[in-house]
Amino acid sequence: MQRTQFADLAACSIARTLDVIGEPWSPLILRDVFVGISRFDQLQADLGISRKVLTQRLAWLVSQDVLERRQYSSRPVRYEYVLTVKGQELCDLLLTIVRWGDRWTAGEAGPPVLYRHHACGEIAHVEPVCSSCGQPMHATDVDVLPGPGATVR
Repeated sequence: MQRTQFADLAACSIARTLDVIGEPWSPLILRDVFVGISRFDQLQADLGISRKVLTQRLAWLVSQDVLERRQYSSRPVRYEYVLTVKGQELCDLLLTIVRWGDRWTAGEAGPPVLYRHHACGEIAHVEPVCSSCGQPMHATDVDVLPGPGATVR
């Protein structure tokens, strides 16, 4: 099955991001690597994913410079996967998805995972703020304007 190339659809940062991690297994693989599950067999066991699909997804994420493949054993040759800087920044996006999921899908049981902020030591969630003034920034607080990379429609 041919994969849709979302990056070709429009000059859109959302489409371009979905081109990298829009396939459903990719964010889950990133989540696992983020929490320290970094070896192929560990990833496969945790996700219950087929070897073929996991191999394809890992190869894609490495080709997109989201993950780096590092050898950890020479006999036999074995590799682990680590986040690149680009991958670490994608995990910031995953923390925003977690915030939404905890609010709207966790149910009465509550969030399955808590996050402790290194700087203050408190359990917290990601809160989007404006990079200019530091105030909270949500979709209802912005106007969408054409940027320098916009295409004429």
